Amino acid sequence: MLIRGAEVRGRRADVRITGDRVAAVAPALERIPGEEVLEARGGALLPGFVDPHLHLLALAAALTSVRCGPPDVQDTATLAAALAAAPGDAAGWVRGVGYAETVAGNLDAAALDRLHAARPVRVQHRSGALWVVNGVAARLLDLDSADAPGVERGPDGRPTGRLWRADAWLRGRLRSSPPDLAAVGRRLAELGITAVIDATPDLDPAALAALAGAGLPQRVTVLGAPLDGPLPHGLTAGPFKIVLADSALPDLDDLTGRIAAAHAAGRAVAVHCVTREALVLLLAALERAGRHPGDRVEHAALVPAELVPALRGLTVVTQPGFLADRGDDYLRDVPADEHADLYRCRSLVDAGVAVALSSDAPYGPLDPWAVLAAAVDRRTRSGAVVGPDERLTPAAALDRLTGGRRVVPGAVADLVLLDGPQPAADAVRTVWVGGAEVYTEP
Repeated sequence: MLIRGAEVRGRRADVRITGDRVAAVAPALERIPGEEVLEARGGALLPGFVDPHLHLLALAAALTSVRCGPPDVQDTATLAAALAAAPGDAAGWVRGVGYAETVAGNLDAAALDRLHAARPVRVQHRSGALWVVNGVAARLLDLDSADAPGVERGPDGRPTGRLWRADAWLRGRLRSSPPDLAAVGRRLAELGITAVIDATPDLDPAALAALAGAGLPQRVTVLGAPLDGPLPHGLTAGPFKIVLADSALPDLDDLTGRIAAAHAAGRAVAVHCVTREALVLLLAALERAGRHPGDRVEHAALVPAELVPALRGLTVVTQPGFLADRGDDYLRDVPADEHADLYRCRSLVDAGVAVALSSDAPYGPLDPWAVLAAAVDRRTRSGAVVGPDERLTPAAALDRLTGGRRVVPGAVADLVLLDGPQPAADAVRTVWVGGAEVYTEP
């Protein structure tokens, strides 16, 4: 294919795709007989977006779930109405996502029963770390006899209805099938996303098979692949995911051993790290275990200025979209002297730390254009600015959303053609993955 008259890094150019590669980029290229020609009409031609941290199966499930948090749901009354209006699944369950305490406080089974007691309900906190079930659901799950470590119990030993990091256990108890990923693949293509890294930890064989068999048009890497055993065709193993849970940090020896085991298996690590305590622990463990090329810090939600230099040599995969989505909550709940530490970007880049921008969808905004805007302006829903000194330029943000790649001869032809010369949220015209067209605007 010959793409004629595209804007490539600010200059008008023709671009030839041969097979899965960019074959030539020049001010003018002669058409080869039989070659298809696409007139770009001055539209920008970019490397495809890479989302280096999202959760594909959770994203697919969220598409068929009821929203239970801001901005859709703001208070107890609207939450009750949303649950009442939500269709149940084939087994009659209502699945809610995106809950925040600002809506109706800290939910447990009793509180959820006051909102909707007629049908089994499970509601996921917007962090993704907590599920809350109502009384009917607790009985169906037989929480009284459950011995999973994530099943929270009160002082009387009875389950509260709160399930911490118990996704795998809950799926097994419900005997639920993996959700259909076709709609997710289409949505990612519409947004210009050509490669994704699934950050779900400890993926079991059924989940891996579902991801491999989904036929997603994007390139798919998984962090939750086990350290031993082959992966299904179509998936690539990335760094090994380790979660440092805020509520129960591991001891230093345990974390050091897990990192060393991953490195010994030839894998870097990707460590979920939200609090400053978790970051200090991780850096200490890496000091003892040694670093491996490709080691990543996932989120880095709070980075004290004195720890920024210690992150050199690591990749920080962060989510400025959270500032736009829930920044007002951070400004209210996080001490004022820590606001500058939230989701750092510019100070990391200036210090020579590799930074990648991601969505953490469905827990954060999926749209890369929204992530770009958040990295550039760092504005909350109310218009407040969180850490103005951490703003990136549009070019720097775009570079970190496309993996630093360029449209140059020899590059893999994962490309996005826009309708106009400037990046814009609704401007995606055509998308190619490996030279194959996977999306064109209607």
